[in-house]
Amino acid sequence: MDQALALEIMSAGESVLLTGPAGSGKTYVLNEFIRQAKRDGKYVSVTATTGLAATHLNGNTIHSWSGIGIHEELPDSFFDNLLKSRRDTIEKTDVLIIDEVSMLHDYRLDMIDEIVRTVREVDEPFGGIQVILCGDFFQLPPVTRSDSRPGGFVVGSLVWQTLDPVICYLNEQHRQNDDTLLEILSAMRDGDVRRRHAEALLERCDAQDMQAEVTELHTTNVDVDAINDERLRQLDGDVYSFAMDTSGKSNYVDTLKKSCLAQEVLTLKKGALVMCIRNNLEKKYVNGTLGVVEGFEENTNYPIVRLRNGRKITIEPDTWELMDGDKKRAALTQIPLRLAWAITIHKSQGMTLDAARIDLRKAFVDGMGYVALSRVRSLDTLSLAGINKKALRVSQDALSIDESLRLQSRKAVASFEYLRQKAQGRNMPPQPVAKSNIWVEKVTNMRIKYPNAYKPWKESDDKRLVEMFSSGVDVSIDDLTKVFGRHPGSIRARLKKHFGEDAVISHKK
Repeated sequence: MDQALALEIMSAGESVLLTGPAGSGKTYVLNEFIRQAKRDGKYVSVTATTGLAATHLNGNTIHSWSGIGIHEELPDSFFDNLLKSRRDTIEKTDVLIIDEVSMLHDYRLDMIDEIVRTVREVDEPFGGIQVILCGDFFQLPPVTRSDSRPGGFVVGSLVWQTLDPVICYLNEQHRQNDDTLLEILSAMRDGDVRRRHAEALLERCDAQDMQAEVTELHTTNVDVDAINDERLRQLDGDVYSFAMDTSGKSNYVDTLKKSCLAQEVLTLKKGALVMCIRNNLEKKYVNGTLGVVEGFEENTNYPIVRLRNGRKITIEPDTWELMDGDKKRAALTQIPLRLAWAITIHKSQGMTLDAARIDLRKAFVDGMGYVALSRVRSLDTLSLAGINKKALRVSQDALSIDESLRLQSRKAVASFEYLRQKAQGRNMPPQPVAKSNIWVEKVTNMRIKYPNAYKPWKESDDKRLVEMFSSGVDVSIDDLTKVFGRHPGSIRARLKKHFGEDAVISHKK
């Protein structure tokens, strides 16, 4: 199903599951629908299963919105203790959005349904509210701890059958433009990863042919914090710190802080690798855009960042809000950047990265590898620190669910044929993430002079490079670039890997 038809179906008042592969534009369509529904005067409650996902939509967590918090069952006294403000919000809601629904347990969706029916005193699914569920079951699943109530995906809930949402399975691709990477991701979604797919990924292990610093994706926060702190410490120059401004009650502010990628104190230096953590169409950067701090603006000290596309912009403070329906509970303002030498795979969900170095040696949950690999646009912009078998697996439940969802989506296309003409006339605004890839143009141009640029090193070439460098023959870096058809930076990076930095620095240019 295309984006325009999905948007028309939601605009027609249908409850929907909006799904599809990473990069198919789910969040984009969701944002367009939210804007339209609010413009039409509807009371839209925007929620997500995680605080981080909620901040991308300026919303709240579904656990907070419904009042279930961390409960796994509704206590007997639940409705007696439900705040009046919570009741008012539920009663006024016309549309309920739940993003990243793959991470919501089936029993919790039933709990939310029971709460809404009871509060609204309407014995229909979710008390008659239009419900828009959004997510991809191949990405991170519900977390079930050993001491918690077992559960599965929301399609196994009781209310799923009675709600009977229209399945809008988006099949367009707005991120990857590399046929090989798309084939690998599709194979993972089909549970059919072959030897050729694994070999294509293994060729990117320890790839040194990317000419700029890239973000590392790791599985744990400990590794990420250690890398970022150490890399910043190694930079010379003055330290610039930016403190967060907040407003609202302390409990709401704390919730917003935990839900947001913005840092209470952002510390930067000239030369720091940074990542934008908001979308800004005016300045043409998005959540995940990389750049390097080149300096700081006079008077304001705002960081001046050169983005990967070559544009140099000043990054000004932005504001995140915690919304509860139409009520603003809290707000924080901070420079929308964070250090980007490393980030966790969990926090990368929803991002499009210009390039990444990914460590999947410690992948511990189904879907983690798929989330990480689908952040980049092509294999040329990917370097793997390592990978384990778990990283190539997706949930077996997701595999069986996906086949059914695809079939139901095809039936929906036929059932809503009357909306197709209207959808075809809809002018969809441009997406924040462009389909074109600046890296593709860069690689194409570079290969005019260096034909092997951004290609994996062959074992034979690697061996020959070592022999030539070790032979004692007077050979320069420029000579080696001509022999191997690679950029000087790639040659130096490869030599550094084999001989260390001192040997490369002492070698003639």
